[in-house]
Amino acid sequence: MDVATNQMRRDAAKRKLASQQARRAQQAARRRRIAVISSAAVVVVVLVEAVAVPTRPTPLPASVSCAYPAEGQAAKPVNPPPTSDVSAKGTVGVTLATSAGTIPLTLDRALAPCTVNNFVSLAQQKYFDATTCHRLTTDPGLQVLQCGDPTGSGSGGPGYTIPDEVFPQLTYGRGLLAMAKTSAPNSGGSQFFMVYGDAQLPPDYTVFGSISPEGLQVVDQIARTGHDNSLAAQAGGGKPVQPVTIESATVG
Repeated sequence: MDVATNQMRRDAAKRKLASQQARRAQQAARRRRIAVISSAAVVVVVLVEAVAVPTRPTPLPASVSCAYPAEGQAAKPVNPPPTSDVSAKGTVGVTLATSAGTIPLTLDRALAPCTVNNFVSLAQQKYFDATTCHRLTTDPGLQVLQCGDPTGSGSGGPGYTIPDEVFPQLTYGRGLLAMAKTSAPNSGGSQFFMVYGDAQLPPDYTVFGSISPEGLQVVDQIARTGHDNSLAAQAGGGKPVQPVTIESATVG
């Protein structure tokens, strides 16, 4: 009787051990599957947030000259930027600290040197500090957040205009940074827009940089709250329901 009982106990112990080993093997396989799925998800996120920054079909020389003719009254006291020996090489980082979150930007001199020169000058003179982003559009063909007017009306500028730096192959898409202007050529100044979705525009608006993935998340959140439709009869869209103030614009 004791021998039989001992054998039964040994058999039961073996079955328990085998069951435990099988369970551990299943758990290990499940962890491996989760790791593979997680890795794939990370890759997808990176690909989705990659910004396709356009390039000029013909590169510019190492430096250029720029013209910033006087136009109207400045919305905020500011000096025009330098006009000679403007670099057309490399990039410049600018960080917008806003009431909705931080939006890092990368400005591309090779794409639009005169525009980058102007934007950096305005940022260094604190022109953008304590200004609002006055326009949000959410239509399928135009999804942008527009800023850069100290008056918050959409009509303010720095008291001078900047040249268009465009080319026929120019297209617009998520993550790009471009200058706003009137319908007239070379009428931009300080107002800019950040594309967070689609933007079906003619190649008339200077693209001069890109928005970081972290910055795009901030703009996405602003866009999700919508706008008040106050500009529907004019430019389209309206003021963001979530008010957005650029607290500071820091170069570097």
